[in-house]
Parts: sequence; C-alpha cells; structure tokens
Amino acid sequence: MRAVIAEDSLLLRIGVAKVLEAAGFEVCAQVADAEGLLAAVEEHRPDIAVVDVRMPPGFTDEGVRAALVLRRQYPRTAVLLLSQYVEERYAADLLAANTSGVGYLLKQRVADVEEFADSVRRVAVGGTALDPQVVAQLLVRRHSDPLDRLTPREREVLELMAGGRSNSGIAAALFVTESAIAKHINSIFTKLDLPRADADHRRVLAVLRFLGVATA
Repeated sequence: MRAVIAEDSLLLRIGVAKVLEAAGFEVCAQVADAEGLLAAVEEHRPDIAVVDVRMPPGFTDEGVRAALVLRRQYPRTAVLLLSQYVEERYAADLLAANTSGVGYLLKQRVADVEEFADSVRRVAVGGTALDPQVVAQLLVRRHSDPLDRLTPREREVLELMAGGRSNSGIAAALFVTESAIAKHINSIFTKLDLPRADADHRRVLAVLRFLGVATA
C-alpha cells in the first residue's frame, strides 16, 4: 500500500514515515503543508494520506480542510488525521463527509508503533480508527435517541466498533466468543432501526449514530 504524509514537524514526519515503511507501506511523498498534500495526492494517488490537523500557514484547520477536499476529489484515498489535542468537531466533520476509510488519532499514538501501523492499515483498506479520547468527546455531543434501548454490553460492543475493532478484536477485548459478538451487533442494528443493507454499511451507520454524527 502507498501513503502520503503531511506533517509540518520534520521529526514527526520522519518518524511516521519510518513506522509506515517498517509496516510495509511505500511512502511516496512527505510534505509540510496542505498545498503540498493536495499536489502529492494528485500526483501519486496513494491508498492513504496521513494528515496533521494544523499546518502552515495559519496552523488552524488547514489539514482538515485539505482532508475534506481529498475525500471529495479522490474518494479512493483514505484519510487519517493526526492531532496534538482532541478536537472533536474535526472528527465529526470528516466522518460526516464520508463513512469509510477515515481515522482520527492523537499524535501520542504514534509512539505505539504496532498499534499505530495497524490503525493506518485498517483505514487504508476502508475501515475506521478513532482515538478513544476522540470517541469520549464525541459522546458528549449526542442527544437522547434509540441508543437508550441498548444494554450495557451492547454499548460496550458499539464503543469498541467505534474505535475500529473487528468482531474478533471486540471478542478478544470482552473475553467472549465471536458468535456472541455477532448476536450483539445484530441486536444493535435492530434497536437502532437501521435498514437492512450490507453488513459493513450498517456497521458504519451504527457507529455514526453512536457518535452523534449526521451523515451527508
């Protein structure tokens, strides 16, 4: 898989590149600003762009705005945002723009090399990866809705789904069987009144409902 990295900190940019290369990615470009990011993606059409939220010249939301442009113009390129702090509105904006191939992690997660590489790989193939702190912040935003129908165990399962865990990953975290998790997930779909569709689409819709994010 091929990756583009957009990060104004040279040390972090090099570090992320080393982690991805060690994980088998081809890092086809490293840039320091949003303009460079858009140009690099246009040239290389990577599987994923790893993007700093705040970049030159204003160090506000340049990375997020560039990521939203990428999602519209290059939907096959997944986007993983990196942020120094939890800024839940940016995660919500990105999730609302597209429901697959997106991620939002705090930069401190890069230090856990194996987990970070797994997150990037998961997003690159169309999954999601949300930092636990981002999930916690997004939950503050949601209003009362059918989520109140869920049992405590179903809420645990849905929270792990929101973090990007697979059924096997959720089963391992909760020390239960995969078949038990599958039953919980089917119950979640029913209680959230999600229409019958392919399983992956319903899974994403359930997570977005959980996070209080309205899809476009």
